[in-house]
Amino acid sequence: MPTTAQATVTVIGLGPMGRALAGTLIKADETVAVWNRTPGTASPLLERGAQWANSPAEAIAASPVTLINVVDHDAVDQILSSAESVVEGRSIIGLTSDTPERARHTARLVADRGGRYLDGAIMTPAYTIGTPSASILLSGPRELFAEHQALIEHLATPTWLDDEPGRAAAHDVALLDLFWSTISGFLHATALARAEGISPTAFVPFAHGIREILPAIFDGFAERAEQNRHDDPVSMIRSIRASLAHLISATHDRGLDAAALEAMRGYLDRAERAGHGEDEVTRILETMSRG
Repeated sequence: MPTTAQATVTVIGLGPMGRALAGTLIKADETVAVWNRTPGTASPLLERGAQWANSPAEAIAASPVTLINVVDHDAVDQILSSAESVVEGRSIIGLTSDTPERARHTARLVADRGGRYLDGAIMTPAYTIGTPSASILLSGPRELFAEHQALIEHLATPTWLDDEPGRAAAHDVALLDLFWSTISGFLHATALARAEGISPTAFVPFAHGIREILPAIFDGFAERAEQNRHDDPVSMIRSIRASLAHLISATHDRGLDAAALEAMRGYLDRAERAGHGEDEVTRILETMSRG
């Protein structure tokens, strides 16, 4: 079914997140054109009034602004390249997770075709889209963000970060690093506790106790990092190394992998060899490079 009317917004990519985006925009009375590599996923949206486009070029041509939510920026760039000159004069909002450098590459690709580009990072699950708890970080020209802010607010609470197109993706990868490192740490701790006969449900209330003290620790570390001030330690590198040695030993005693803990010890070792054993642990920011 070809697009027969001019839409107000296009959504390309109809996985769970893309369907949530398109459905929320339809609910907000936007006229929505859609395209997906597998057309069958569009059926529920078409029943609600979405317009089907037969190709990425037709989808982008259908409206002044296109949201793209696909697997990665290889797919984004392939879609935009196939559209060629249709991109000219149109706004592209990338809502696909990838690296900051890939976001910058896509921004250049869009500019080369005469379009304008915002890169976005959706920070919350698909089921939150259209609710106050949904969050999208965006980077790219501020005037372009202002032009489409009302549209994005149908979907989530938007936060514009910077004109630099890779800034949203940079926040995304750093926050995902924090999230998955935290999940890994919790699961490793649960495995160690269980190996010592502590059930996961018995352990988790104490884990929540650790979680509750983290915000103040994060704030203090961020302030020290911002000021490059690592003296007057609360958590001295030399003391942490001793604590980690016991923890690694206990982990090995139970036949568990200690790679993440040993990586942390490696950062501390390099800092101490550089003469910073009595500094705050934030000093290891300088020893995390692979160089």
